Amino acid sequence: MKPQQAIAYGSFLASLAVALGALAAHSLQEKIPAADLSTFETGVRYHFYHAIGLLGVGLIGIVFPAKDFKWSYFLFLWGIVLFSGSLYLLSIRSFEGLSFLKWAGPVTPLGGISFIIGWLLLYFKMYKK
Repeated sequence: MKPQQAIAYGSFLASLAVALGALAAHSLQEKIPAADLSTFETGVRYHFYHAIGLLGVGLIGIVFPAKDFKWSYFLFLWGIVLFSGSLYLLSIRSFEGLSFLKWAGPVTPLGGISFIIGWLLLYFKMYKK
């Protein structure tokens, strides 16, 4: 992982989180049930938190050897895809013909575990420094 890469992905993913949040607030609000909207918003919130986490990993990688933080980087990226992505899919399954998206439910905890491990690895690497 190059620090610039983490900062670039973090910036892009943060902008995507803002766009998805705006989508939820302005378009999905009238199209999906309130519980599904809440699920979507949870996905956006954790997406945004971990995009900021990627920015942090990139900035830390400028000061310390970036290779020490590559696993946190990858786990945050995969956590966004698995956790937030599965929540996005679950929240739109009420649309006509998308009920098959319920398979995404068991994927969500894998993303959560990726987030937790990513933060713990970041903690242990920084603690050693």
